[in-house]
Amino acid sequence: MGRTTASVAVVGGSIAGCAAALAAHRGGLRDITVFERATGPLGERGVGVTLHDARYAELEASGYVDAEMPWVQMTTRRWYVRDERAQAPTGRLLWSTPLPFRTYNWGPLWRELRNRIPSDVDFRTGSRVQKVTTAPDGAGAVVDSGSGSGSGSGSGSGSPERFDLVIGADGYRSVVRAAACGDVLPSYAGYLAWRGAFPVERLDAPEQWLPQDEAAYVVFPGGHLVVYRIPDPETGGHRANWILYTTPPPGHDAALSSPTSLPPGTASDALREHLAYVAEELLPPYWSDLIRATTADELILQPLYDFTAARYTAPGMLLVGDAATVARPHTGAGAVKALQDATVLESALASASTLSGALSAYDADRAPAGRAMVALGRSMGRAMVTRTPDWSALDATGLEAWWTGMDKRGSFGGRELAREPK
Repeated sequence: MGRTTASVAVVGGSIAGCAAALAAHRGGLRDITVFERATGPLGERGVGVTLHDARYAELEASGYVDAEMPWVQMTTRRWYVRDERAQAPTGRLLWSTPLPFRTYNWGPLWRELRNRIPSDVDFRTGSRVQKVTTAPDGAGAVVDSGSGSGSGSGSGSGSPERFDLVIGADGYRSVVRAAACGDVLPSYAGYLAWRGAFPVERLDAPEQWLPQDEAAYVVFPGGHLVVYRIPDPETGGHRANWILYTTPPPGHDAALSSPTSLPPGTASDALREHLAYVAEELLPPYWSDLIRATTADELILQPLYDFTAARYTAPGMLLVGDAATVARPHTGAGAVKALQDATVLESALASASTLSGALSAYDADRAPAGRAMVALGRSMGRAMVTRTPDWSALDATGLEAWWTGMDKRGSFGGRELAREPK
């Protein structure tokens, strides 16, 4: 498409939004505005992000990640189960397999992407897009930016600003998706993810969790815990990053069935008591201590949902990241898919002779990838949370067969890009 005067709005300034702004700029567009509703620095967030080595190679070649971004190399995944006869506090080792993944801290990864956005992109913080509307040859964005701090000024909550293209990077409750696809919301998966991250030095015996390139999968009836190290930007060392999947106690499904988020410290007493029960009664002692070492302001509760849009584009609109597809985090590919979306968007913009042609090429590539990731997340959710096997009865051979049957296409960690990166 080359250089063009087409105007672009990116709704959302997190990892997906920053990558989309980069993609639009590299694809030849120059009149780009990013609307981010938060006023504070997003880089303070500190949960883990994983990136398969093969996906890293693709994204590095396309210029969206590089070795300067702080990361930790994983090489091995070990599966543990509670066993009163086990001498090690980490539990009985069930299985060990290669795990060629890099891990990142969300905040530093976002900052690296944010710093790569060219200065001529207008990045407006404190600017909430309330609604997206259709417009002749484009789309409109109704923006509430009374507290914005970007280089431009918003339109308030009155008439929409018109753009040739509005890119939705505004997460699972996307207003862009509502305009492009109708008011269709992600569906509740029936279980929760608890998250935490803190400096590894806080563990009573961090040396018992060895080697440093290990990701631990700790399984129990009705769920599992995943633990791995991520960079700690404050110390230059590592944080213990964990995510625990479990079904909530009876009576909570109705409150969680509609998409919602629970900030740190807002989980109910019953939910916190259930987490304490899982840690004390179902996990080996070392991992139970890790859960207890997480402070209240570090503890995040994430009800899980999934969804993929029937299409990734509409006239004047395009979806990336969680706005397009919400896949359960089991897949290890949330941030990966957002960055892959950006890679394909850049290629489509640079190659197509018209904006509509670029949108068609992007949709044809990314919509099938979204469907595949949602299907994999649901399969993994059934196998690892809602219909768990008798873990203690499985040996390495049984676990390998179980895993292979679940991930038949080898999509864990993200699918290979359908086209060569630039």
